[in-house]
Amino acid sequence: MLDYAFNAFVTLLVVVDPPGLAPVFAALTGGYPRKRKRETAVRGVLLGAAILLGFAFAGDALLGALGISLAAFRIAGGVLLFILALDMVFSSPRGLHSRTVREQEEDHYEHDVSVFPLAIPLIAGPGAIATVLLYTGGRSALELAIFVGVLAAVLALTLASLLLASRIMGLLGETGANVLSRVLGVVIAALAAQFVLDGVRSSLL
Repeated sequence: MLDYAFNAFVTLLVVVDPPGLAPVFAALTGGYPRKRKRETAVRGVLLGAAILLGFAFAGDALLGALGISLAAFRIAGGVLLFILALDMVFSSPRGLHSRTVREQEEDHYEHDVSVFPLAIPLIAGPGAIATVLLYTGGRSALELAIFVGVLAAVLALTLASLLLASRIMGLLGETGANVLSRVLGVVIAALAAQFVLDGVRSSLL
């Protein structure tokens, strides 16, 4: 159980990447007063939490309805996380991080950034959703409860990172943030490879 909790915490921490969200949040809310920044951060984290918890509790039912085995999803989820890791290491955004031209154009208009892009896809993006399904699929009630606790801890760190975005940017700087992102990318690549190996092994048994 301890290994499960630790692996889930590390994977979620790397995928959600609270320190990496700090500069994005700072840029999105640059012209906001302090109160609105705080409200936006809280609302975005709560919305992201609701989405991820929905997948945590309904993940098995969703996979069953689609006729997808857990082994197949582990392989597919591992591949997606590996692509995310490549994005982080080589700093070349693909589908998991990059946004469409239309989405980029929407940034020029005033809108509530707590929903888009903060909650979706920055917090509850494809990588985070895949991670939630990988760690909750076929798990016992105890393991699910442990994962929910781990998810709450990661989201609490995310909220703290958003609230302290300006201070984090001053502490890490652009170079520090880039180095941290690449190191975490290597870690998530190894975890993704383990997911694929576990999926292949269980499908052959």
